[in-house]
Amino acid sequence: MSLSKHIRTTGPLGAAAPFLAACEGPQSALDPAGSAAALIARLWWPTLFVAILVTLLVLALLTVAVFRAHRRHAALPLNARQSRNLVIAGGIILPLAATIPFALSSFSIGRTINAPLPDDAMTVEVVGKQWWWEVHYLDEAGNRIATTANEIHIPAGEPVRFLLKSDNVIHSFWVPNLQGKTDMMPGRTNVTSVTADEPGVYRGQCAEYCGTQHALMAFLLVAEEPERFDAWLEGQRQPATMPETQAQARGHDEFFEAGCAGCHTIRGTSASGDLGPDLTHIASRRTLAGATVPNRIGHLGGWITDPQHVKPGSRMPPSELTPEELKTLLGYLESLE
Repeated sequence: MSLSKHIRTTGPLGAAAPFLAACEGPQSALDPAGSAAALIARLWWPTLFVAILVTLLVLALLTVAVFRAHRRHAALPLNARQSRNLVIAGGIILPLAATIPFALSSFSIGRTINAPLPDDAMTVEVVGKQWWWEVHYLDEAGNRIATTANEIHIPAGEPVRFLLKSDNVIHSFWVPNLQGKTDMMPGRTNVTSVTADEPGVYRGQCAEYCGTQHALMAFLLVAEEPERFDAWLEGQRQPATMPETQAQARGHDEFFEAGCAGCHTIRGTSASGDLGPDLTHIASRRTLAGATVPNRIGHLGGWITDPQHVKPGSRMPPSELTPEELKTLLGYLESLE
């Protein structure tokens, strides 16, 4: 049971349950599902309690001072020695006693979280775009073996190394339930690691304002049993399946005729655009447009037809497809699992 759940059910702050409800959920750093997030939460809770005590102490002293100032026969001011002792005790000793343990704990936790991973740990390269995430899986030699977008799969219970980059502005990679924030700097590669204790789907978010659609620059991190992850990765390594029906073949042709290949890649075809997400296995993803909408045929059609309605300011241009052309294109994209 997490500490937030324990407080709401058994602690003296049970009456504050409505306010503590935000301490758990799909994007709460206080509901850890990984070792790094658990260490961060373990430091955060005592920091909160000490901050509350200090605030209450300051308010109490302020209240006493206000009432003393309004008393008709107020006591004489403190002499110089008493004033000096008060400053030393209240302004130096107590703050140091309150902050040094937290500083040392923060340093220790930071070293633990950033400890080197085993050489054979899986490596994932994530590139921050405006406003989506390009994801590459690397082999032991650093070669890209699979590419996806806005959805990251990792094996549960195993540490995964993340190489974080940006080719535009500063972004910040954050999966609150699993790890702290790590900035993504243009021209630089930052490294972090993520370990999910249990299988599950965790929401990630850009934590650095990066432009118009910063709030809708999210992703899903899917932790799976190692065997299931291996099967998923093997599938992602494969090129796109060839059209199996005449309708899918017409949709394949429409993809090129509509100019989609100028921005998107579909491995196994001549489409090699790199401005938008790789669509080789788009039908296998849970969401579209940086986890903005679910990946269903209606949402996909709306996104293709009028992306500015879904995500104003996005780099995806609107299309002018007829209903029949859109239907055949969607049929083809739906086959790319």
